[in-house]
Amino acid sequence: MIWPYHNLDISVFDDNKSSFADKFYFHVILSCLFDKIFYMVKSKTFSNKNNVRDVLAGIVVGLVSIPISMGYAQIAGLPPVYGLYGSIIPVLIYCFLTTSPQIYFGVDATPAALMGGLLADIGIASQSDEAVKLVPAITMCVTAWLLIFYLIRAGKAVKYVSSSVMGGFVSGIGTTIIVMQIPKLFGGNAGCGEIFVLVNHIIGEISNGFHILSFVLGLLTVAIIYISRKINPKFPMSVVMIAIGAILTAVFHIDSYGVKILPEVEAGMPFPSFPDMELIALYGDEILTVSFTIAIVIVAQTLLIGNNFARKNDYRIEPGREVLAFGLSNFASGLFGGPPMNGSASRTGLGEQYGAKSQIMSLTSVVTMLIVLFFGTGLLELLPVPILTGIVISALMSILEFGMARTLYKTDRKEWFIFMGAFLGVLIFGTIYGVVIGVVLSFIAVLIKTITVPRAYLGVIPEQNVFINLARHSEARPIRNTLIYRFSGNLYFANIDILEKDIEDVVQSEKDTDEPIRIIVIDARAVGSVDYAATERLLKMYRRYKKQGIRFYITEHLGVINDQLRMYGAGELVTLGVCRRTITLALRDAGLHAPYEYSENRDYYAIFKRFEEQIGSRGDEAYGRKAEMEWAFADSSDKVMDEIADEWISQIKASSNYSIENILEAERNTEFGRVGLFDEDEILIKIEKKLDKGEGVSDIDVTKLKAAIEMRRSVIAEKMKNVSL
Repeated sequence: MIWPYHNLDISVFDDNKSSFADKFYFHVILSCLFDKIFYMVKSKTFSNKNNVRDVLAGIVVGLVSIPISMGYAQIAGLPPVYGLYGSIIPVLIYCFLTTSPQIYFGVDATPAALMGGLLADIGIASQSDEAVKLVPAITMCVTAWLLIFYLIRAGKAVKYVSSSVMGGFVSGIGTTIIVMQIPKLFGGNAGCGEIFVLVNHIIGEISNGFHILSFVLGLLTVAIIYISRKINPKFPMSVVMIAIGAILTAVFHIDSYGVKILPEVEAGMPFPSFPDMELIALYGDEILTVSFTIAIVIVAQTLLIGNNFARKNDYRIEPGREVLAFGLSNFASGLFGGPPMNGSASRTGLGEQYGAKSQIMSLTSVVTMLIVLFFGTGLLELLPVPILTGIVISALMSILEFGMARTLYKTDRKEWFIFMGAFLGVLIFGTIYGVVIGVVLSFIAVLIKTITVPRAYLGVIPEQNVFINLARHSEARPIRNTLIYRFSGNLYFANIDILEKDIEDVVQSEKDTDEPIRIIVIDARAVGSVDYAATERLLKMYRRYKKQGIRFYITEHLGVINDQLRMYGAGELVTLGVCRRTITLALRDAGLHAPYEYSENRDYYAIFKRFEEQIGSRGDEAYGRKAEMEWAFADSSDKVMDEIADEWISQIKASSNYSIENILEAERNTEFGRVGLFDEDEILIKIEKKLDKGEGVSDIDVTKLKAAIEMRRSVIAEKMKNVSL
């Protein structure tokens, strides 16, 4: 495809400042951009109605990316302009290869921080000639790891990285970089190392001199962007702060008052060249380790971001293709001397806020940054360092996951400890050790979830044959002299102790009472497999309880469990009738028949309640239709049913019809929809009480409605007589 712009007059370049490479790359990049756009139009991968929004979003993201990319390049140990170099060709390559219509891929926080941390560890000064040579070589190492990940299809492994580990890791990285950048807010130099070293560095920089005007500019930048983000997240305040900074330098000459500004930025782009990989040999294992870590972070973080947006907007991305795109984009970054690149959650989110639906957004951002790089470098040289630092810190604040930490603290303390472990590991010990801690914590998290599966003690509802969680449903009662215990997970060497202890605790607590345990039934419907150790322990439990005169059963499990028991030498559990298909059959073999005799001993019930609180009741199910509201809403069930009763009254009032059919119609039209017979009866009782109290009865014929309710309740009573397992 030949476009008219191929005849672009490149005399607009100043021959004294612009090389042939500049002209060539500006020409080639524009050619690729327009060819890509033409292809997308022809293939109808985006709709015309989204074109304007995509372009607008791209301009905003491009302008925002200018200071952010320059700041992250500095964090990675490179001169700021390399952040712009890394935002042209690599982004263009990603646009061609990605399966995500939304992800913005560019110079980003986490890889930059890992790179900067490595340079500090091996004693290379940031932005030195040695750093400029070594960083692209490390980027090539990252590329090699990414291509290996592509070949072994490692992208699928991302689902095994827990959100708490990744959140803690990223938050630790973000916090570390923010603390690194703090000295630049008051005219000092950025620090490096772990948190204690950084704090000492800040104290040292303050003692060397504290530039108040710089600090005010930096602090105001952070505050203004933060407030703007709260008021109107779509407004590109970072771009406005760039303009304000340039005006302050150009008009008020704040640099003459001691405020640092960016050094001169050369227009155009460098000619691509392969880095000197011999430098890698000088540092050996450290570079290989960190480059491997960076590659893992790029894959994990970008795929997590991509999957999050894909789920949100109902499309799918292909992990393998994405990892290939990551690798080739980083290869291009290395050719142009850039740092490793990553998917940006903040800029992707910004694009979505502006309605971006395709990679036209990223393409437009490339054009925007390309124009700035070739024609607007003079403006960049007016940018005050404190304002740029404030913009970078504001961007970093958006990646911190402390909101996740607060949620985990309230809902899942184990996950919260994992989050904090990864966070503090990075903050205190550094990124490499933080990764190791994160991997270990991920393994521990999986192990804990495997071991601490949901369990419950079951009882029955009086006059009903429904086996139900005693702690979850207040009307359930234990069957006399019987323990029914549900274990909802695979049984193996690491968790069989839990099952054995849960059962033994209840048996021992009732041993010397009027109602000792005579029957033990394990509800194993959620057990998918057993190993040799678990089989051996189950066999010992059966034999021990048999000697004590206690009947022992395993029920509700899949047939494959019987095969595994026989394979591991416990076939007698099957042949002697210990394994039963259902709880009902096990109880019948033990001499119990419905309706079951349940215990009225309150202390006995309290024992089950206490043990249930110890093991938790999350994920437990009621196998029957009774008390669906309690099953769904637990302690809030009464309140929810009260709200549903109000909804039914409103529906009935609107129709002025007091028949049974209208009561059912009101039930269907409410938000929750149809409920079970038992819950329906309870809700109707609540409505009757409201009518007796005069609640919401205006414009209602109370007598007719109560008559209809009584008729419906009589129908429910007849139906409930036939409810059983």
